[in-house]
Amino acid sequence: MFLVFVNVGAVDKAPVKKIVFVGASITYGALIENREQNSFPAQLQQLLGSGYEVYNFGVSSSTMLRKGDFSYWNRPEFRQALAVQPDIIFVDLGGNDSKLINRIYLNEFEQDCRDMVLEFRKIPSNPRIILMQPVVSFVEDTVGIWDHVLKNQVIPHIENVAYNMGVELLDVHSWLVNHPEMFSDRIHPNNAGATITAQNLYKYLARKSDSKFDIFKKLPSMKNITSFHGYQCADFQIDGRDCKVVKPKCAAVGHPWIWRARFWGHEPQTEIALLEKGFHVVYCDVAELFGNEKAISIWNDFYSLLRKAGLSKKAVLEGMSRGAVYALNWAVVNPEKVNCVYIDNPVLDLKSWPAGLGRQPVSNYEFEQFKQSFNLNTVEEIANFKGSPIDKVDKIVKGKYDILVLCADADTALPPEENTLLFEKKVKELNGKITVIHKPGFDHHPHSFPNPTPIVDFILKATGYEIQVPENN
Repeated sequence: MFLVFVNVGAVDKAPVKKIVFVGASITYGALIENREQNSFPAQLQQLLGSGYEVYNFGVSSSTMLRKGDFSYWNRPEFRQALAVQPDIIFVDLGGNDSKLINRIYLNEFEQDCRDMVLEFRKIPSNPRIILMQPVVSFVEDTVGIWDHVLKNQVIPHIENVAYNMGVELLDVHSWLVNHPEMFSDRIHPNNAGATITAQNLYKYLARKSDSKFDIFKKLPSMKNITSFHGYQCADFQIDGRDCKVVKPKCAAVGHPWIWRARFWGHEPQTEIALLEKGFHVVYCDVAELFGNEKAISIWNDFYSLLRKAGLSKKAVLEGMSRGAVYALNWAVVNPEKVNCVYIDNPVLDLKSWPAGLGRQPVSNYEFEQFKQSFNLNTVEEIANFKGSPIDKVDKIVKGKYDILVLCADADTALPPEENTLLFEKKVKELNGKITVIHKPGFDHHPHSFPNPTPIVDFILKATGYEIQVPENN
């Protein structure tokens, strides 16, 4: 038995778009009071309104695996979903595949998932196909839906299928990872969790895209294409430095982008979330130049290449740890090219780290690189060094871009009072735009958040890509 959620309000002239959800119990709305109105597909219908018909073909306990203990392939809802002739198909399977009884077949997950995509591609309506990663599980019994298996086996399989088949991908797993209180039984989200899911799906569908834009066609011909969490990544060189450009499945109008300054691939939650929203992700390796003139020159060349390739004029700069120095030093020279800056447990004074002139001892290897990068030879030259962001606050503030800082209050590697707190004080004294989110009790690692929503929301607002969710009808 399946439910069709149809808004029968005023008749629109445009054809009604049909959305199908293929999934298991979470899609179905198990344990949700009045699931016909409060499951996330039902709530999405209410948000979308009369221009859409949302079909919920969720079947509790079902698996993507053909050999699973309750395979979706054998359910009548699978054939019913095909018969709808949908415009959009969301596939929300994989949670039950992580159960102990099904894990022995996980090596077949990718093939079964690819085959399901091929079945959907046979539909004459030529639907958009969107793979959803499984919702987080808080179950401690490793026999059941175990999050360790979801993160390390099921999700990588789904990412591989999205990459190899060229279909869309949603990181649903992170949406509720910091909300265990929103789970009825540590597996199934309650009404509030379903609301967050529906709102995120609405934002995903409401984004305006430029389906014709393909940046890869304008990048250097000598490039290697690899996978970045299910998205295509072009690897190439400029000025002898390794560069990367990751493209979204479909670029947002205006072609926005985020520039990772350092530590490629570390805690990539923010980049993945922005890729879903049509942002490009880029990187140019200037390690270990600590934001000196040579680094800025290389980045200027990289920026010029990206602009010629069609990305927007202003970049979102992202700097984790010492990456903050790279990002802000470039921003000082190029303020008109910066949309906003997100820095995370940042180095803001190179005399604090790696020079060891503050609370922490010298970091020997990086200290030698730092001295070489800036041609520092004497103790006096190091003590009088003025090339850190902390020394350039007046120029940074003149750029008038928003700055977000994540600050681990117990950071032993980069004492906040020598970096973030001092920087914040100086910026505010000059009426600059800065927001600091504190992480009480955290050390230097981990960076970011498991659920990057606060960071992503800051970036979307600063860049003008924020989407407002309407109230349910």
